Amino acid sequence: MPEYYPVYLNLAGKSCVIVGGGTVAQGKIAALRDAGADIKIISPQVTDGIKRAVQHGDVVWIQREYKPGDLGGAFIAVAATNVWHVNRQIHEEAENRGVLLNVVDDPDQCTFIAPSIVRRDPITLAISTGGASPALARKMREVLSEARILQWAELAGVLSQARRVIKEKRTAIDPTRWQCVITEELLQLTHNGNDDETVGIILSQLEDPGIPEMCPDLAHCRPGGCAKRAAMRAAEAVS
Repeated sequence: MPEYYPVYLNLAGKSCVIVGGGTVAQGKIAALRDAGADIKIISPQVTDGIKRAVQHGDVVWIQREYKPGDLGGAFIAVAATNVWHVNRQIHEEAENRGVLLNVVDDPDQCTFIAPSIVRRDPITLAISTGGASPALARKMREVLSEARILQWAELAGVLSQARRVIKEKRTAIDPTRWQCVITEELLQLTHNGNDDETVGIILSQLEDPGIPEMCPDLAHCRPGGCAKRAAMRAAEAVS
């Protein structure tokens, strides 16, 4: 089984071809549509759900069997038929054209596999077993969807604002210092809707070299970590 390289793709405006019209093909539409892909489905028959997607303008349906050349111009493709030799033909065309291909339930013919997704905007977690067990990936998605750790996603907005300010000032900040700033107290402020106050605290902690428990050099944290990092590690060990 291949070792996959995890990556997020920008599919906005990119052509995506799905060969097959069953429930598996239908299940691929939502994520591809949300990513902005232009979706074309090739199949003699399709599910009612795909028909509704066609009516809503989410996909284009070409009502016939796959034939060589159908991946022309595609950036990404999905083979969702249950006919091995057809999937093999699609695989060969994708290889020749350099099209990224997912062959459902056949990792050996895939150039990419679709992970299970946990989303807490703007944070996305992708879970993959490398094709070993999609059921396990789905189970982990269900567990993580309810996990307390996802509450940290609430900080993404304020951290992004602070990052823009730091970039505009061209201030060099050690990445470890950013980690020190991300605390439960900060999360609570954001949870209570105090975004402006939260951004202010982030900036003050990032830019003030005189905070006793943090490293005095903004651009280079001390080897072994500052006092704040040590305290954070100790708290994590206790919990």
